[in-house]
Amino acid sequence: MATPTKVDRAWECLFDKYSILGHISAEGSFSISSAQINETHEARLMAKFDQSAQLPKIFRDNNLSILPVTRGDYIIGPFATHEALRYKPTKPKQVENPRLETLRPDNLYSEASALFFAYNSGIINDVMGSAKVNFTVNGRMGSGVFSFSVQNKLQPQKPATIEVRNSQIEIDAGFESPDAFLICEAKNQASEELLIRQLYYPYRLWSEKISKPVIPVFLAFSNDTFHVFTYEFQDKLNYNSIVLKNYKSYTFADEDISLQDIITVWRNTVEIREPSVTFPQANSFPRVLDLLSILYEGELTRSEVTLKYEFDPRQTDYYVSACEYLGLVERFPAANHECAYRLTSDARRIMSLPYKRKHLGLIRKILEKPVFYRAFGILIQSDRLPDRNAVCRIMQNTKFSKPINETTMDRRSSTVNGWLNWMLRLAVAE
Repeated sequence: MATPTKVDRAWECLFDKYSILGHISAEGSFSISSAQINETHEARLMAKFDQSAQLPKIFRDNNLSILPVTRGDYIIGPFATHEALRYKPTKPKQVENPRLETLRPDNLYSEASALFFAYNSGIINDVMGSAKVNFTVNGRMGSGVFSFSVQNKLQPQKPATIEVRNSQIEIDAGFESPDAFLICEAKNQASEELLIRQLYYPYRLWSEKISKPVIPVFLAFSNDTFHVFTYEFQDKLNYNSIVLKNYKSYTFADEDISLQDIITVWRNTVEIREPSVTFPQANSFPRVLDLLSILYEGELTRSEVTLKYEFDPRQTDYYVSACEYLGLVERFPAANHECAYRLTSDARRIMSLPYKRKHLGLIRKILEKPVFYRAFGILIQSDRLPDRNAVCRIMQNTKFSKPINETTMDRRSSTVNGWLNWMLRLAVAE
């Protein structure tokens, strides 16, 4: 069982103090002010959950979510507030590197820099289908006044009606062409979900202010690839009427990585001893890369990583441990007895390299570990990923600094194949 976080405990206190579950059962929702939330913990940390997995335990256990309705008030209820993001395994479109000294493709580790690159490289023009696009809007602003219906997860046939009065919203970027206005929510990681509010509130605001169609877009920059999800709200008054209209991916990588490149790295790699860190349980290597990207901007505490990383604390621990296993992240004590993380000098060197050299450098860090080295050998010999039994046999014959039982080996084998599959997908564009 996961240890309750400070936010979990704070919300449990508020639910108990204000009998929130009773009010929701009787009335369908509960309104709470930032002043009330601040009694236990900072409201800004207590009311924004970009991923449903980040919601406090008491919310998850009762199918609840929270939405802002004014600058200082929120409503809690069984609202369907998130939309799953599905990344398609298509070959990314090559875009032109704008060749700007202040916007280098080997240093796109913030959401702002990724957005500026998307604009200056022509990605936004391609999405909007226009040669003339201007960057016109960004930052915080009032939402205006509007009402909408939102799906009730407990009673889908009875949607809730919510009224918003000048809630604070933030737009990462707004782009205007002669024919449309695009509002963009951007993340420098492969988020698993979209918090619909981040597009819906700006959409409602600007739909009332201008005559041009408003195009809601979510942009995720991960693993040197821009993933662009273009949406439409089919019913302006319905929060859940969001529909994906188009998905495109783009890359600036001017050097392909071939399978032969990866095989050459493997052949030139010498196995090292298994690290003293527990063998990783982190199936998605792109998520490992996202964490490295987040830490490239600066050291972060565990709670800060969890907030930026958009995962629950347990998953954050898994991915931090995976980075430690590879020798790419180190821990150090921070204030208030909290643990903090930073990139190792080796990680910082690798992450600052151009696309091909960076990815081959990361592959070398993986393949120098005995289990991955031997599993890759099976892949090359058989031309397919080794099955779980084969990976478990490799692990049984490997000397770990911390013993692993057979059940754990079976679970961790999915990490091995997940990381090998990431390597193969890098070579798809061969």
